[in-house]
Amino acid sequence: MIGSISVKFIKSISVLASLTFLFALPAFGQETQLTVIDEGVVQVNDVVITLSRINREVNNAVESMVREGKTREEAKAEIEAQKGQLIANLIQEELIIQKAKELGMERDVEAQINKQFIQQMEDLGLQSLDALYKAMKDNGLDPDAVRATLRGQIMRSWVFQSQVDEQVRWSIRDQDIKAYFEEHKAKFTEPATVTLSEIFLSFAGKDVNAVKEQAKGIVARLRGGEEFAKVAVEVSDRPNVAENKGEVGVFEMDRLADVFKEPVSKTKVGEVTDPIEITEGIEILRVDAKTAQGTESNFDEDKVVAAMMQEKVPPARREYLRVLKDDAYIKIAEAYRPVVSPYLENDAPDETTASK
Repeated sequence: MIGSISVKFIKSISVLASLTFLFALPAFGQETQLTVIDEGVVQVNDVVITLSRINREVNNAVESMVREGKTREEAKAEIEAQKGQLIANLIQEELIIQKAKELGMERDVEAQINKQFIQQMEDLGLQSLDALYKAMKDNGLDPDAVRATLRGQIMRSWVFQSQVDEQVRWSIRDQDIKAYFEEHKAKFTEPATVTLSEIFLSFAGKDVNAVKEQAKGIVARLRGGEEFAKVAVEVSDRPNVAENKGEVGVFEMDRLADVFKEPVSKTKVGEVTDPIEITEGIEILRVDAKTAQGTESNFDEDKVVAAMMQEKVPPARREYLRVLKDDAYIKIAEAYRPVVSPYLENDAPDETTASK
């Protein structure tokens, strides 16, 4: 698709020092020995973020960067330098997930995850979820890790929408909307748009390098004069391509994902882009039409409110996270405190009293 795809419980009853190492109990009659299972890095209320969880996040981030073209060594070095930020993000994610569970969102979130997996299966033309899981594994993706990522993204979105965004929206009065429009008329001209058609080649179950070579050949055919719709029906992996002939619609240029924006802006009407690699495969886009940005301001209440929300929501969300952190018990293991604390707003709470 043209738009691209895409956090955790309650109060503390123990301190992290007692959770740094968990031990397996020996069976009766066997020689006594201690087995280190995992290391606790951060306690967030009564949930412990373990080293193994952090390592999974690190590995996922490395694999994502490798798929984007970095060498494994470059990716590892970059992620290692950002490890403090990564752990701080996991703390925020854990707080959000805990709030989502407190609000009773779990069942609906799992239903939404299942819906997204089924949609992805259908988009790739696969016949079962087992086939989707196999395709994901063939491309270096762990289905359980993907589910966990989606779970975090959906919970974060739903918590923010219900606890922050809605309150911000209802604080905006009619007179505020009109005043904002008068002060920012230049923002409300008609946006530049582009009409696109696509040929999508999936990586699922295929040799990635072979798909990349196929994409180059398709671009050569199109630039050699072959009809786009005919080639799209012949080769595109979108399940509905026979009906839409690859047409995907009109998009505001400023709202295109970054991976598409530059190649599309450089492509003339009637021409096709070079192959564009995304996580799921390769996109080849034809620019069917373009419109320039308008010069006259038009009052559209929904657009004015959206612009106001864009300014008001980020600081409101930051404040919401700050309150969650202030109300939480957060204890960072001493070895990790120097790299994590600078990334937490106002540092970690006072852990001698943080049991609110």
